[in-house]
Amino acid sequence: MLARIVLACERLIFGNRSTVLAVLALVTAVAAVFAARLHMTAGFGKQLPLGHEYTETFVKYKDVLFGANRLVVVVHARQGDVWNPQALKKLNEVTQALMYLPGVDRRTVSSLWTPNTRVMQVTEEGYEARDVIGGDVTPDKLDAESVARIRDNVIQGGYVGSLVANDFSGAMVTADLLDSDPRTREPTDYIALGPKLEAELRAKFEDADYEIRIIGFAKQISDIAEGAQGVVVFFGLAFVLTALAVWWYCRSWAFTAAALGCSLVSLIWQFATLQLLGYGLDPLAVLVPFLVFAIGVSHGVQQINTIVREMGAGTAAFDAARHSFGALLVPGTMALITAFVGFATLLLIPIPMIRELAITASLGVAYKIITNLVMLPVVASYVRLPDNYGQRMQVIRERRSMAVLAMARLAEPGPARAVVVAAAVLFGLAVWGSRDRHIGYVTPGAPELRDSARYNQDALAIAEKFSVGLDVLTVVNETAPESCYDWRKMVFIDDLAWELSNVEGVIGTASLPALVKLGAAGFNEGNPRWGDMPRDARSMASFIGLVGEGSGLYDPRCTVLPINVFLTDHKAETIKRVVSAVKRFRDENQLDGVTVRLASGSAGVQAATNEVLEETELPMMLYVYATIVILVFLTYRDWRAVVACCLPLTLATFIGYWFMKALDIGLTVATLPVMVLAVGIGVDYAFYIYNRLQIYLADGMDIVSGFRRALSETGIATVFTALTLSVGVATWLFSPLKFQADMGLLLAFMFMLNMLMAITVLPALAVTLDAVIPRRGPVRRPLMVH
Repeated sequence: MLARIVLACERLIFGNRSTVLAVLALVTAVAAVFAARLHMTAGFGKQLPLGHEYTETFVKYKDVLFGANRLVVVVHARQGDVWNPQALKKLNEVTQALMYLPGVDRRTVSSLWTPNTRVMQVTEEGYEARDVIGGDVTPDKLDAESVARIRDNVIQGGYVGSLVANDFSGAMVTADLLDSDPRTREPTDYIALGPKLEAELRAKFEDADYEIRIIGFAKQISDIAEGAQGVVVFFGLAFVLTALAVWWYCRSWAFTAAALGCSLVSLIWQFATLQLLGYGLDPLAVLVPFLVFAIGVSHGVQQINTIVREMGAGTAAFDAARHSFGALLVPGTMALITAFVGFATLLLIPIPMIRELAITASLGVAYKIITNLVMLPVVASYVRLPDNYGQRMQVIRERRSMAVLAMARLAEPGPARAVVVAAAVLFGLAVWGSRDRHIGYVTPGAPELRDSARYNQDALAIAEKFSVGLDVLTVVNETAPESCYDWRKMVFIDDLAWELSNVEGVIGTASLPALVKLGAAGFNEGNPRWGDMPRDARSMASFIGLVGEGSGLYDPRCTVLPINVFLTDHKAETIKRVVSAVKRFRDENQLDGVTVRLASGSAGVQAATNEVLEETELPMMLYVYATIVILVFLTYRDWRAVVACCLPLTLATFIGYWFMKALDIGLTVATLPVMVLAVGIGVDYAFYIYNRLQIYLADGMDIVSGFRRALSETGIATVFTALTLSVGVATWLFSPLKFQADMGLLLAFMFMLNMLMAITVLPALAVTLDAVIPRRGPVRRPLMVH
C-alpha cells in the first residue's frame, strides 16, 4: 500500500516537476518577505517554568519580595575608596541615571542617596532614625565633615557588604525591572536596554578614576544577544566549509548548490512561520537554525550520494533523481519524523523559552521533508553534467569505499562478537561515568559568556567585594494576618533562617525575626544577651515598627514573612543544597498557621528551572526512543532491526552525558536540544545504513555480504556527513559566546560518535543477533519504489 503511495507521489511530482518547483519558489519568495522581519526577543518571564511551585510563589509575591529580575550597578574606585566628595557625587549621578532608564521600577531603586536607605542608632535617649545621607546634604556641597558623617552612618546602619564594598572601594545601586512599561503596556525590551546601560551609565560615568560595573538579567541577555549577532560570521564560515566539502564529495557545483540551497529554503520557511506566529528568535536559541540546517545537510548528502551512485551505473540525471526520491522517501521521512518528535517532546518542558525553541526546531525539521526529500531530487533532475561524470564519480566512489570496506570486517561473526562485548563494556562505563551529571549551571557568573567577558569580570569583582549580589533565594512563610506579633511563629521562622545560614554556600540570611532580636538588644543598651524574641506582642510591634515596610521582610498585614538567603553563586549544587535544607526543615518541623513555600529570588527561579529539566529529561528521551522503536518495527517488522538501530543510539547518548560531565557542561535550556539533535542525527545514519542492508537481505544476500555492500554504498556518505558537520561546528570554538563554543565541541563529538556507532556497533550487533537467533523465512523488503 505504502509503496503504491510513494510511486503515485513520484509520478505526480516528477510528471509536473516544473509546476512543483514554481509553486515552491513562489512560497519561498513570499516566506522571505516575512522571514526578513524576524528579530531577536528575550524576556525574563520566558525563563520561568509554568505551574511550578517556585514560579507560582515568585509570581504571587513579586511585588512584595526581593526582586529576581534585578539590576546591580557598582561605582568602583580604581584607587583608594569612595569616601570622598567626587566618588559620592558620581554615585548620585549614577543613581539618578539608573532611576530614569526605561523598564526600571523607580520604587525599588536603592543606593546611599535614596530615602529608603535608613540608619537606626541606639542612643542614651532611645532609638534615633535618620537617612544615611540627610536631606541637608547635596552632591555639590559635600565636604570632609559630611563625608565622614555618611561613612559613620553606613557603618552604623549595617550597609557595609550590601550597598558599600567590604573594603570601601565601591558603592552599589540596585533596582528591579518591570515586565512591561506601565504607560504603553509594551513588554520591556531587555536586548535594547543593554546598550542603554552602556551608553547612559558606563560610557558616561566611567573614567580614569572610577569604573562602572553592571550585572543583572537584562545586561546578561543583552550581552548574549550582542555575541549572538557575531554567530552569523561563524555560520557563514561553517556554510562555506560545508559547501567546499560537499563539492569535494560530489565534484559538482550544481549538486552542491542544490543540496545547500534546499536546506536554506527550509530555514526561510521556518523564520517566516515564526514571524507569522508572533514569535521571535531568543538569543539562547540562536543555534537552533544551524542545527536544523545540519539535519538538512545530512539528508541532502544521502540524496546526492544516491543520485551519483545511480549515474555511475549509467542512469541519466532525471531517472537517477527519480530513483533517489523513491529509494529515500521512506527512510528519510522516518528519520525526520523521529527528529520532529524529538524536538516536539521539548514541549513537555513547561518553560516558555524551551517551548518556543521546540516550535522553532520542529517547524524546521518538518519542512525538511519537503525541501530535502522532494524539492532536492526535483532540482537535481534538471542538472546537466558531462557525459563522463558518472564514470568519473564511480571510480572516485570505489576508491573512497575501500576505507569504509575495511570497517566492514567488523560485520564478520568473530570481530562482530568482540565489538558487541566492547560496546557492552563501554556502555557500562558510560552509565557509571554519567552518574550524578550536572543539571543546571556548574560555574559562577553567566555560563553563556566566556570568563574573560566584561559581564563575568564584573560579576566576579562584585562577588569578591560585596557580601550580597544577584544570587538570592527567597523562602516565603505564609501566615495568618498579624502573625508577626506571634512569638511562636516568629521563633519558627527564625529557626529556619538559622538552619539556612549554616548551609554550605550561604553567605547570610535576612529576615524579620533577626531584626526584631536586634531591636530587642538595642532597647537594652545594645546588650547581646537581650537579643532574643520578645514574647509580648506590644514589644514585638514596637521593634517591627523600627524595621519599616520598605525592607521587603513583611507585608502590611503580616501575612508574608520571607527569608532572603544570599548565596555565594548560582551553581546547581549550591542551590540544590539550600532547597534540600528548606524541604528537610519543612518536613521535620511544622507549625499550624505557617506555610513554608519555595522560592523566589533569582536563585529560586533557577532552582525551578533545574528541577523541571531534571524531571522531564527522562520522559522526553523515552518518548523519542519509543518513536524510534515504533517506526523501525512498523517499517521492517523485525525486532532485530529495533535492537540494532536503538542500542547504538543509547550507547552514544550515555557517552555524550559522560562527555558533558567530564567537561563540566551542565544540562541547561541551551544544551538540552543538542542531545535531542544527537539522537536525530544518529537515527539518520542508522536508518540509511539499515535500509540498504534490508534491500540486500531481501535479495538473498547473507548478512555479512549485505553489510559490506551497504557500507560501500551509504557508509562513505555517512562518514563524510559526520566529518563535514563536525568541521563546520568546530569553528564555533572561536565564538565569543562560551555556550556556543561548548555546543560546537559537544555537537562535533556527538556527530562523530553517532557515525562511529552506525558503522561499527550497528552492523556488529545485527550480525551477532542473526547468528544467535537465526532468521526464519524471507526478509521483508523495505517500503520503496526502486
